[in-house]
Amino acid sequence: MVTADGTEAVLAHVLAHSHLATAGRMPSLVGEAARRLGASGTCLYVADLQQVRLVALPQPGLAAEDETLDIDSSLAGLAYRTQQAQQVRDGTTAYLPMVDGVERVGVLRVTAPRLDAGLLAACGALADLSALLVVAKSLHSELLITRERSQPMSVQAELLWAFLPPRTIGTSSVTSSAVLEPAYEIGGDAFDHSLTDGTLHLTLLDAMGHDLASGGASATGLATCRSTRRGGGTLPDIATAIDRTLARWIPDRLMTAFIADLDTHTGQLTWINCAHPPPLLVREGRVLPRILERTPELPLGLGFHAQRPPRLHHERLQPGDRVLLYSDGVTEARSPAGDLFGEQRLADAVIRSMSEGAPSPEALRRLIQNLLAHQSSRLRDDATLMLAEWHPAG
Repeated sequence: MVTADGTEAVLAHVLAHSHLATAGRMPSLVGEAARRLGASGTCLYVADLQQVRLVALPQPGLAAEDETLDIDSSLAGLAYRTQQAQQVRDGTTAYLPMVDGVERVGVLRVTAPRLDAGLLAACGALADLSALLVVAKSLHSELLITRERSQPMSVQAELLWAFLPPRTIGTSSVTSSAVLEPAYEIGGDAFDHSLTDGTLHLTLLDAMGHDLASGGASATGLATCRSTRRGGGTLPDIATAIDRTLARWIPDRLMTAFIADLDTHTGQLTWINCAHPPPLLVREGRVLPRILERTPELPLGLGFHAQRPPRLHHERLQPGDRVLLYSDGVTEARSPAGDLFGEQRLADAVIRSMSEGAPSPEALRRLIQNLLAHQSSRLRDDATLMLAEWHPAG
């Protein structure tokens, strides 16, 4: 019988010994803790960069067939997709989601002669702690970084991924999630989202081109956005600062941008659109056309906005509303036959994901897979999707 005090002592032991442990030591540290709780074995899986596979961290005795598991067709993948524990029918194996806040990290597999409710709850707490440790170690662990990759990464992609925030952030009132492809060759797209007390900030940038200069421009745009925002700047201040910085340091490299703040108390969405595709508003399972469409400003990088700051736009959301931001690489993606993915196909894919009850991170994962399938996994331009959902408590 697993007691609360016993579980707390085991978790404290893991935490105390994790500070100086390498990422390679993590599987044995977690496995030792699980055995102290009453389990017989564990395996730590992390999601790959494109959220297609779950990849096991190396450990002695790991069978070849267990090294990678498909997210769409395995029981472990079901735990990842739904963020709910999944148990094999014989009751000896369970897959527990590893979640950092609302960011899906991977899955912890636990085996035992009998997984009763008490042991499952204790191992669920161990999975939560494992997620936190994996995230902390991934900031400087080559093992974790390389296990999440299935191919080499271009220099511009390496540059941008170093600047990008976690894919998913959120609170009890709001969730924001993003995906970006081609993951290993991105050039000009970048996203940012952050939370303060009462505000969700969203930024989606699309720099002209698909090379190292484009990646540098987007990285510069993100750094300028954060520097201005953290210095107390408004949305027009952010757009003006990016415009001025690009014009001075990376001339002839234009950038479209959608920059917004969502008041998580009132649902007031305030934004600036600099030549970017307008977002889609999803309400009660359907896309409301043109609700967030306004006359766009000129793109950033011309130095124009220093004389005339861009205009602010406002829209009051309703509880449960989702705002889908996207770059033109999404709607302009072409199939081998030449068919555009288009806004209508995007809207249909959004509605289909919503009708299946998928949470925002999973809805986006399915959307980007639909897009890749449409273009036979060979994107000619960066494609970025961000989905912000306002779900105030009560």
